[in-house]
Amino acid sequence: MDQVVDLNVGGVFYTTAASTLVQAQPSLLADRFSGRLDPLPKDSKGRYFIDRDGVLFRYVLDFLRDGKLSLPESFREKERLRLEAAYYRLDGLTERLREQRPGYITVGYRGTFAFGRDGLSDVNFRKIPRILICGRVALCRDVFGDSLNESRDPDHGDTDRYTARFFLKHTSIEQAFDMLQEQGFYMAGSCGSGTAGGTSAAELKPGVDSEECRWNHYNEFVFVRDS
Repeated sequence: MDQVVDLNVGGVFYTTAASTLVQAQPSLLADRFSGRLDPLPKDSKGRYFIDRDGVLFRYVLDFLRDGKLSLPESFREKERLRLEAAYYRLDGLTERLREQRPGYITVGYRGTFAFGRDGLSDVNFRKIPRILICGRVALCRDVFGDSLNESRDPDHGDTDRYTARFFLKHTSIEQAFDMLQEQGFYMAGSCGSGTAGGTSAAELKPGVDSEECRWNHYNEFVFVRDS
């Protein structure tokens, strides 16, 4: 039967199988647990001790188990994880972290300022019904993950195609910007337009403020990742 191994990585405890730790060949862990290098020291509880980042080790262990890199949507420590991959000599994990396809993504939204009593604008509150995402399908999915709503553009099997029909499940434009920045994108340009004319009461939909319609606007932001 496969040996069960208890680890203490920087004060964070893990339990795994020895076969998992030797999965990637060659690597520091494989050399340690296959006998090619001296075994790791143990702590007072008999757990093998590794003086590295214990929290990030969970992603190292997941990679050894599945051969895939799966990071949380808001993961902000890719550079530190690259250092961990280099320390453990996990070339496969290092390569996964380098796999960032270059390309462009356009983020757009139509919105308005909310109005309070007596037509006074509440400029601290923007009404954004939907954030639109345009670009290569595979790239959009990589960046936005589960927050991407594809209901208006169902999967046609060709991930290299382009679409202008995706939108996000949330309406926070800053959150969309954060997700792009975390994936190595920077803003290359932006543009906006607004309405200056009024709308007659007969043309308004029920519940729509005529004064508010004067402040409708549309904005687009172009983001690029070089590599």
